[in-house]
Amino acid sequence: MTSATTAGHSETICEDLTRLVLDNLREIPDFPEPGVLFRDITPLLANGPAFVSLVDGLADHYRGRIDAVAGLESRGFILAAPLAVRLGIGMLTVRKSGKLPGPVIGVDYDLEYGSARMELRPETVQPGSRVLVIDDVLATGGTAAASISLIEQAGARVEAICMLLELRDLGGRARLEGREVDSVVIF
Repeated sequence: MTSATTAGHSETICEDLTRLVLDNLREIPDFPEPGVLFRDITPLLANGPAFVSLVDGLADHYRGRIDAVAGLESRGFILAAPLAVRLGIGMLTVRKSGKLPGPVIGVDYDLEYGSARMELRPETVQPGSRVLVIDDVLATGGTAAASISLIEQAGARVEAICMLLELRDLGGRARLEGREVDSVVIF
């Protein structure tokens, strides 16, 4: 695994945000199973000034470019809500199957072993709006790709995708080819 000291960042995200996240990230070896290095963002969320700086930095980066923020279940909600508030725009919730009251639209996507489904309430989406998709980790890209499909089915345009952390070796960016993907930290 790549250590935090050799992490990179998206060319469009400022290095100060990358350093902020790295300084507030906890690495836990062998969690949730042996051989996995888990990167825990809870220290960042618990550090009020750091969390405010992250939200402010993201708001500065996307201000004027987006009309809504789509948070992906579940940690994407933690990032999307304060960002939407800071920008004075709405937040869309993209959830796992069975979590939203209907009517919903859904997209199935493949996991390493099996499949899953993401859902969205289409009436929450303003047709023609520019949407930022945000989540905590880009791994295989399945969740993000499914979410993009849902948002576009509902009539909006995905302007950009923002991930707090990206695990490059899992190839998720390839599933989002042709899209602007901003990762604050890339491992």
